[in-house]
Parts: sequence; C-alpha cells; structure tokens
Amino acid sequence: MRALAEELLEASTLCAIATVARGSRAHVNTAYFAWTPDLHVLWLSDPAAGHSRNLRANGSAAVAVYDSAQTWGDPDRGIQLFGAAGEADPGAEGAYTARFPGAEGSHLGAYLCYELVPRRVKLFHERALGTGTFVTARVSAGGVLAWERTEIYS
Repeated sequence: MRALAEELLEASTLCAIATVARGSRAHVNTAYFAWTPDLHVLWLSDPAAGHSRNLRANGSAAVAVYDSAQTWGDPDRGIQLFGAAGEADPGAEGAYTARFPGAEGSHLGAYLCYELVPRRVKLFHERALGTGTFVTARVSAGGVLAWERTEIYS
C-alpha cells in the first residue's frame, strides 16, 4: 500500500484541496503540491485566500491527486487524503522547494506553506488493485498505512 500511495502522489504536481467554508459549505481549490515521507501534503497559498481562511476556522480538509491526462475507458488511478490542515511548521517549505526549485526565493511574497496531515487515505489504481476497487487505510505516525477496508464497485 505504501509504495502505491507514493506512486499515486508522484503522478501529478497538482492537487485539489477541499475545505469547509462558512455555513458548512464545500470549497475546493487547485494548487501545486509536494509531499513528505510521512505522507503530509504541502502547498503554498496566500493567507487571504478563501481556502486559507477556511482552514483557520475549521482544519478539516481533504486532498485529491490524480493524473489529469487519463483517458476514459483506460485503467484509472488516484489518491485521496483526509485529515487536518493548516499553516505548516517553519522548515516544512523545504519539501516544497525540493519538488519545485523555482519556488525558493521567488515572487511568492506573502504566501505561506500549508500542510495536510492525513488520518486516512483512499487508493484507486485499477492496474494494481482491479477495476472499481478502492482501498482505504489509516495513516499513523511516520506515514505508516494500516488497511481499513476495500470497496469494489462494478
């Protein structure tokens, strides 16, 4: 599961970040992201952006990563991560700039580094797991995955 999660995180440099807006409404944002060995997801954002404000009020968040060049009818793949997010600790930005060297010392101005700490992941990889198969795992310290359930849809 761990190797599959890493492969899926490397499949794209863009992710969709879901946050909870005022009034419990859904909000989604797309951003470039990096990830750490413990499966934390990092992105840079302006603290005034809607999703950043949402995270200050409610840290519940989810991230979806998938290869947007996939073709309908071919085997698909993607990963969803669910957990808590907010401003990252100082130094976390290093993982981001390692993936995107051009971001270091660039025009980012007031942008801050944000981090999703996943509690669960949902893996979808039709070549590895089979058609319509989703595997959910709990994430513990160090990014250790423990199988929770498998769902198969036909």
